[in-house]
Amino acid sequence: MSNAPVLETERLHLCPMTMEHWPDYFDFMTSDRSAGMGGPFDAKMSWALFCHDTAQWSLMGHGALMITDKQSGMCFGQVGINHGPLFPEHELGWLVYPQAEGKGLAFEAARRMATWARDERQLPSLVSYVDQDNIRSRKLAERLGGVLDPRAARPEPEDLVYRHY
Repeated sequence: MSNAPVLETERLHLCPMTMEHWPDYFDFMTSDRSAGMGGPFDAKMSWALFCHDTAQWSLMGHGALMITDKQSGMCFGQVGINHGPLFPEHELGWLVYPQAEGKGLAFEAARRMATWARDERQLPSLVSYVDQDNIRSRKLAERLGGVLDPRAARPEPEDLVYRHY
């Protein structure tokens, strides 16, 4: 059983992943939209990533939450704190489905997740690893207050690292 919280914002529920989220997650991960994360991925790797995002709650005390609309229940993507053997530091990460772009939903969700990480987990610093070609994620990291940290360790040498204090 997951120890993942349910977090809220004005418009959103950030909730634990369930099998109901799998079809949209799979569509995203197997599409060109996942290129900034190393995708597109095949079905096996998409499933492995879905399980990874879920398992981090039990293993690490943090992980991914799905971004859902409070009124309709529609899923808009994912936000999470990643860490472990694949991430040098605690990463504030996100992915947004096409219908959610340009509405401030990723900002709202990421800001809430960062607050949870600081207040509940007492993490002193978060980073966001961003593909240098992903302009939308770069702008979001900056809007969240992230500052480029060229000396930070990164999982991929070409990634930019935005540090959130």
